[in-house]
Amino acid sequence: MDMMSNCMLCPRKCGVNRHNAIGFCRSGDTVSAAKAYLHQWEEPCISYKNGAGTVFFSGCSLRCCFCQNMAISRKNIGKSISERRLADIFLELQEQGADNIELVTPTHFVPQILNALDLSKHRLKIPVVYNSGGYELTDTINMLDGYIDIYLPDIKYYSSSASEKYSSAADYFKYASDAVLSMSSQVGRLQYNEDGGLTKGMIIRHLVLPGLRHDSMKILDWICENIPRENALISIMNQYTPFDFIPDSCAELRRRVTKMEYNSVVNHARALEMDGFTQDISSSAEKYVPDFNFIGI
Repeated sequence: MDMMSNCMLCPRKCGVNRHNAIGFCRSGDTVSAAKAYLHQWEEPCISYKNGAGTVFFSGCSLRCCFCQNMAISRKNIGKSISERRLADIFLELQEQGADNIELVTPTHFVPQILNALDLSKHRLKIPVVYNSGGYELTDTINMLDGYIDIYLPDIKYYSSSASEKYSSAADYFKYASDAVLSMSSQVGRLQYNEDGGLTKGMIIRHLVLPGLRHDSMKILDWICENIPRENALISIMNQYTPFDFIPDSCAELRRRVTKMEYNSVVNHARALEMDGFTQDISSSAEKYVPDFNFIGI
């Protein structure tokens, strides 16, 4: 089936013929990637030895006004590569000692990624990680069954008004919650290797935003009520950075998350007895934003 001729891979369902135009994701039918390298700063069970073999794809189905990867998500900085080249990149990262193959913002290139994995997975001895913003269709997630070992989705918002204002997606939680349920059912219980590296399962990420700590707590409540504890870890992130490009309409985001805001979310997770990861206040800094200079592409 040619999924590029009437693209319905993400909840936007824009129906664009990506063979001769770009979709809402700002991408055509050829894979575009900005960087492929060993990423040392993911969660400890993802970057546990030599680092995750991370591939950053260009384009995105969200419009987050605060996106730290704006250069590739909106400006589409990246290099066009074939499916064969993508498969070779996976194998090269493995040869460099990657702990896994981590696909970052991959949704709009799922058919091409599956083709690349068909060319390489019989030679891959490490897990494949699907790292996404959470705004997914369950139909697309179902296509990944048997290919993905670890899901690393965000759940960014519970409130539809916040997701509309900050990411132009009023239906964000509806789709993200359904997608996370599908991911959990697909990969099942958390599994680790002898080095403590995750080999199967899911880590749900949540970035705490200024003024939205109560929204964060509602997300944690939902996770606790709907996802089996043995299937997922929670990663509560404190790396929100207020960039100059944040528009006037979202001026309330032009500050860092306070210690009180972040700690209140962490304490709520502890009260729920959730397992996972937190970040130091030093994570909130522009130095943690990747330099997209086509390394490894």
